[in-house]
Amino acid sequence: MALLRFLALPFRAPLLLVLFVVAILLGHHWTIFQQDLMNDRGIDPQLFWTVEVVQALLVVVICTMPDLLLRQVSMLMASSRVISLVVTLLLVITGGLYVLQLSLLSDVLILSSAVLLARLDLTRIKVVPPPVVMAAWMSVIVLCGVWLGHVLPNPFAISPLGAEALRFLYTPGLPA
Repeated sequence: MALLRFLALPFRAPLLLVLFVVAILLGHHWTIFQQDLMNDRGIDPQLFWTVEVVQALLVVVICTMPDLLLRQVSMLMASSRVISLVVTLLLVITGGLYVLQLSLLSDVLILSSAVLLARLDLTRIKVVPPPVVMAAWMSVIVLCGVWLGHVLPNPFAISPLGAEALRFLYTPGLPA
């Protein structure tokens, strides 16, 4: 009976499916972005995917366990003024550098919104596992979606005319 309830979960909480679709789209977008980075800047694909996967996992953990993380950071900052200053500077500098990369920030905002909406939908149907279990399952959903998006065929390889039209749509900074 528990297996049936688990299999019916996407139908009871449809925003889990939305999270999976968002992860598929992000994985596909990152694949196209990776190919552009390899051609333009010569960035190693393993490094690119490591950074993207760590970023996705970090977003999922922060969005599924905010109370535990904030409690630990608050206790750390309350222990000393020096630690408080160091933690604040580290967060501000890291956040400022991250905000400078606006294309990455938009991916983070999209993924975090999808994770938070999926959490809200699970709470609505009264499925609230412990935070570590929730983070693990959400990470599995996101990583499976990113992997599936990564293996989708590249739309630029479809045809030369379609490639130019799609490249125009995917190129940031061009006037619409």
